[in-house]
Amino acid sequence: MADAGIALVRRPGPRLAEGLVTHIERRPVDLALARRQHEAYTAALRAAGWAVRAVPEADDAPDAVFVEDTVVVCGDVAVLTLPGAPERRAEVAGTEGVVRDLGLTVERIAAPGTLDGGDVLQAGGTVYVGRGARTNEEGICQLARLLGGRRVVPVDVRGALHLKSAMTALPDGSLIGVPDWVDTSALPALRVAPEPSGAHVVVLGPEHLLLAASAPRTADLLAADGFRVTVVDIGEFEALEGCVTCLSVLVPTRLS
Repeated sequence: MADAGIALVRRPGPRLAEGLVTHIERRPVDLALARRQHEAYTAALRAAGWAVRAVPEADDAPDAVFVEDTVVVCGDVAVLTLPGAPERRAEVAGTEGVVRDLGLTVERIAAPGTLDGGDVLQAGGTVYVGRGARTNEEGICQLARLLGGRRVVPVDVRGALHLKSAMTALPDGSLIGVPDWVDTSALPALRVAPEPSGAHVVVLGPEHLLLAASAPRTADLLAADGFRVTVVDIGEFEALEGCVTCLSVLVPTRLS
C-alpha cells in the first residue's frame, strides 16, 4: 500500500542520448538499458510506499526524464521553474498539469529569473539554493518570495551542474556532499561523501535512503549509521550528469 506520498516521474524519451552535458565528457547512452534502469528506479519508489504518478512524456525534450528540474514542491506550493537552459523550458508544461491535478497552489519563476529544481535543496527548515550556470540571483529572489517565511540560503556551486549534484540532506537535515563543489561558508557543516555520487541521497522515509549503485562506500557508511539503504543502478543517467534525485519529485502524503 502506498502511503508515503506521490512520486512524480517521467519516462525516458527516444532522444535521451542527446541530453545536455556540461561537466563531464559525453559517452554513448543505451536507451533500452536506460529505460530498464528507470523502471527499476520507479519500482524502488513504489516498494518504499510511494504512489508513482507519471508526468506526460516529452519525446522532443532529451532531458525531460530529469523531472526534478521542472518544479519545486514546498508545503502546499508547487513552484514551476524557468530552467536556465532554454532547450529545457518546454518540459515544464507537462509537470504543471500534474501538480494542478494534485491540488497544489501553483506559482512560477518568471524571466529574467532562471531556476532549475536540481538547485533547490530543502533541509529541515532551510532551503538551500544553488547559484550557478542554471539558476541566477533573480530566480533565487523570486523563489524566496514565493516560499514566504522559509529561510532561503544561496550557495555558490562550482564544478557541478546543480547544487544537488554536489550535496543533499539526510533525514535529520544534516548535509552530505563534495565540499570542493560548493561554497561551504554558507553551510553549517558538510559531511564528506566517500564517492562523488554519494552526494546524491533521496530520503524515502525517516530511516530509508535511496542511493546510486556507483556509491557503494557511501551506502555502507550510511547503513552503518543505522539507515536502511536501497541502491539502484542509474549508470545511463549518470552519463548525462543525472543522479537519483533528478529522476523524481516527491510529494509527501501530508501534502498530496
